[in-house]
Amino acid sequence: MPTALRLSFGVLALAGLTACGSGGAPAAGPSKPAAPGKITVAASDTECKVAASEVAAGTTTFTITNGGSKVTEFYVYAPGDRVMAEVENIVPGLTRELIAELPAGAYETACKPGMIGKGIRNALKVTGEHKALTADAKLADAVTSYKRYVKSQSDTLLVKTQEFVDAVKAGKIDEAKELFPVSRTYWERIEPVAEIFGDLDPAIDAREADLAEGEEWTGFHKIEKDLWITKDISEDGPVADKLITDVKTIVAKANAAELTPLDLANGAKELLDEVATGKITGEEDIWSHTDLWDFDANLEGSKAAVQSLRPVLEERAPDLVKTLDEKFAAAEAALAVHQKGDGWRLHDELSKAELKTLSDAINALGEPISKIAPVVAK
Repeated sequence: MPTALRLSFGVLALAGLTACGSGGAPAAGPSKPAAPGKITVAASDTECKVAASEVAAGTTTFTITNGGSKVTEFYVYAPGDRVMAEVENIVPGLTRELIAELPAGAYETACKPGMIGKGIRNALKVTGEHKALTADAKLADAVTSYKRYVKSQSDTLLVKTQEFVDAVKAGKIDEAKELFPVSRTYWERIEPVAEIFGDLDPAIDAREADLAEGEEWTGFHKIEKDLWITKDISEDGPVADKLITDVKTIVAKANAAELTPLDLANGAKELLDEVATGKITGEEDIWSHTDLWDFDANLEGSKAAVQSLRPVLEERAPDLVKTLDEKFAAAEAALAVHQKGDGWRLHDELSKAELKTLSDAINALGEPISKIAPVVAK
């Protein structure tokens, strides 16, 4: 999960926007539902002003401009804080877009200045009926294909996380260190799906810099710090137990989740943003420096989502498919030079020039991936 500190050469991701006001009060909006289209959001350090508080069911493009001094995020939440759409790392002065498919219902929007806490929230009402994107057989097949991928990765995530937890509880520091990046590989490949479920993602994957004041720290990165910095995991048994419990819960939810084709498109872009805003800077695995394991997993997860959508893209945007193939190959080649045995070089072993080369390859891939959601939403 990214923090407010980013390298300037980070990838610009597909963005999000919705209606938000300040202090949790509903933002002013039109009396009639906004027609499907673009809805602007003006975000700042203290406000999140959305141009509509009611929209028509279907696909809506949210456009956020961050006029504040802090990096912000934008979310659309269903009841229970289920994430319907999100965009992270909206730096000051940046405008980003997110296309979301929203059926009729009651939602909340949230802007998160500083990318912490519950955010500045407002009600968003979605009314009317719409023809779901999955009414298209090829888009329905794409979702089914991607869910098979999520199932395969989540099954192995359970196995590898249990091995990691067992090593931690047994006090086997060296074994736990070896298992840390391996178990996280399966998590990172499916993180866009995992992030749907409210507080479970931060419970599993929050870093120390992500915590709001007074917030309990649990999950992978709490144990990471104890493995590499304090070198004492004797009291991490309860943290390890909670980690495997949370992973089991989120795997069950992920496998049961109803996904939309736009979840695949936006998730593919989100995974590249994870690379550009976290792995490249070294801030994700700040103590173990195993960021390239995550980097590779994010790239693989993004490609899996795109490949599931490939039949639709080949039909609607064949030139885009060709570009995606070229840019994925280039990004994979840029990363491959850093393979080391069965794993990867540590982040602090790479020079600034090497990191810049990787960043450039991801930037080049991120641009065509940002065009997938509009194609899917046609």
